[in-house]
Amino acid sequence: MFQDEARFGRITTRSDCWAPEGVRPVVPQQAIREYTYAYAAVAPETGEVDSLILPDMTSLTLSVFLKELAARHLSKFILLVLDGAPCHHSKKEELVIPKNIRLLFLPPYSPELNPTENLWDEMREKHFSNHVFKDMNAVRKRMVEALLALEGDKTRVHSIAGFPWILAALKG
Repeated sequence: MFQDEARFGRITTRSDCWAPEGVRPVVPQQAIREYTYAYAAVAPETGEVDSLILPDMTSLTLSVFLKELAARHLSKFILLVLDGAPCHHSKKEELVIPKNIRLLFLPPYSPELNPTENLWDEMREKHFSNHVFKDMNAVRKRMVEALLALEGDKTRVHSIAGFPWILAALKG
């Protein structure tokens, strides 16, 4: 599985949208710096996604996610591929890694190797662009909707995250 975190909040992401010919669409915009984080692990071969919404990006919250991931896959051994974010191997805070999970780090500065990044792009495009949120509860509600949509559509996730080099490595 591949793991990553993404920050979602109340700063509007503007993007192209459809409008009838001759009509210029009006898109609301806001720049309120409030955030929360989505954590996800994806299995590119099967399209399976496990996700949580957590308040920040620290070793402690990553430990919470890892504990939940391990509990959801008790009978499996998970090789979890992730980037080198400081919270992934922080010395200040204790990162707790469950017994059925091993971490494998991607090379530095290579987000294009992590298919979970594409899930964040999909969420932002389909659920967050051109939208203003009243408060953080509205952001979290939209995150839940988006993450559940991804978790429930393994075919779509496989098409987004099933990089050919990953699938080839899993076969051979």
